[in-house]
Amino acid sequence: MTDDTNDIMNDAVETTAIETSRVTFRYGSGGDGAARDEPTRHTALHDVSLRIRPGECVVLCGRSGCGKTSYTRLVNGLIPTFFTGELTGTHHTADLASGSPVDAFTPIVGSVFQNPKTQYFNADTTSELAFPCENMGMPADEIRRRMAETVRRFGIEPLLNRSVFRLSGGQKQRLAVAAATMLRPPIMVLDEPTGNLDARSIDELHDMIARLKESGTTVLIAEHRLAWCRDLADRFVVFEHGRVIGNYPARDFLVLSPETIMSMGLRALDIRPYRAVVEAKRQTSDSLHRRDDETASAPALRTRMLRIGYGRRPHGFRPFGTRPKPGDFLRDVPDLTLRAGRITALMGGNGTGKSTLVRTLCGLLRPIGGSILWNGRPVKAHALTRKAFLVMQDVNYQLFTDSVREELMLGLDENDPAVGKRCERLLRDLDLETLADRHPMSLSGGEKQRTAIASALMCGKELIVLDEPTSGLDRFHMRQVGLLLQRLKRAGRIVVVVTHDEELAADWCDDVIDLDPVETSSSI
Repeated sequence: MTDDTNDIMNDAVETTAIETSRVTFRYGSGGDGAARDEPTRHTALHDVSLRIRPGECVVLCGRSGCGKTSYTRLVNGLIPTFFTGELTGTHHTADLASGSPVDAFTPIVGSVFQNPKTQYFNADTTSELAFPCENMGMPADEIRRRMAETVRRFGIEPLLNRSVFRLSGGQKQRLAVAAATMLRPPIMVLDEPTGNLDARSIDELHDMIARLKESGTTVLIAEHRLAWCRDLADRFVVFEHGRVIGNYPARDFLVLSPETIMSMGLRALDIRPYRAVVEAKRQTSDSLHRRDDETASAPALRTRMLRIGYGRRPHGFRPFGTRPKPGDFLRDVPDLTLRAGRITALMGGNGTGKSTLVRTLCGLLRPIGGSILWNGRPVKAHALTRKAFLVMQDVNYQLFTDSVREELMLGLDENDPAVGKRCERLLRDLDLETLADRHPMSLSGGEKQRTAIASALMCGKELIVLDEPTSGLDRFHMRQVGLLLQRLKRAGRIVVVVTHDEELAADWCDDVIDLDPVETSSSI
């Protein structure tokens, strides 16, 4: 570990890019921008002192809710001007003090968020790239010069002149990083930038950050997935309950034992052992899921010659193997077998159709061609919707009532004693009993997720699909998801997990199916 943080703060010889001294911040209740995604009156930062030198790459890590995101908001000026609350102590980003107008931070700090779509202002990629400079009133010639330089610097020419809605998750994130550099800010802040990315997209993002670091940009990354940035980081700063509990040079942090890393609630520093396990499961699963054995034990959902997608004529039949038309997303799916009492990880690159496939399996989209069989018999989309439950990546879209208990009872006979007993048992089994009367929107992300899964179990759904359930989660909460998957498995459900998380797939899933791009897929 480094010397005491205050010693670093007192080293006045070196220049600073970011300097924080004894900052405590408590989110306010109400007000414009206050508590939009934070619990009311939540104290997020406690007596934080930190100094970041120009050109450093510093990784902020720690358990979910430890204060990493709040610190990035302090750096880019969103705290306390947009996310209002009570702030004590002093903070400077470059020469800007906390509380300066947000627009004053714009040319100083480039920000990239976990979900890039929250920071897009245009529907096409070229306009999005130009927008920061246009917003600052730069001349057209200067904008074109900067765009050409940025495109060349990051190798993103294939992303130009496209709809942002047709980009994969990795492509959206690369565009967001490029756009954030258009004003040439000396500081870049990235908050969970790999939360929804596959391995290839993470590698591409890694290379972009490496170029920023080579150019002398100060880079601040708040991240759970640490393995990808271990060679980029100069320092790792560990937060816990809003406090800085560790400030390590990279050379000291990277030699910590796996047990020490795990005790701090952090993800693995070396992903290679997990990747080897995933590959072994993928090889076994490939053989398993290619079998055409209709007599195998355990109820199963199967696909045969399935073609999925959407486009200008999403319900028009197109034979298996035919090519898509421009503007469509269509792909052929290798024959799959999903069995009850097993957990299947559906993996593959961004944009390969994983979410489209599970929406088709849940009956939310109709197949373009081929068939889906339930226990050997063809089943239609409307029947699948009665059998399946999809827990969305953003579970906020599927919570409707005023309490957790009401959410579980939605659509059921509340006067039936058996139904009531089942509800109380699930509340207890899923650690929701003390939250039963809380409004679902007041819960944490993990609590909301457990509420949605409890609703699925109350309805007796046989197929349960979770879309990126560990996005942005630390090791502890990833384990909570894994235990929940095991509970569903023991209940005899067919469990499918759409994920890029190799740690989750290695430790908690039985089978791995890799939905790689195929020739007949269009690009999205």
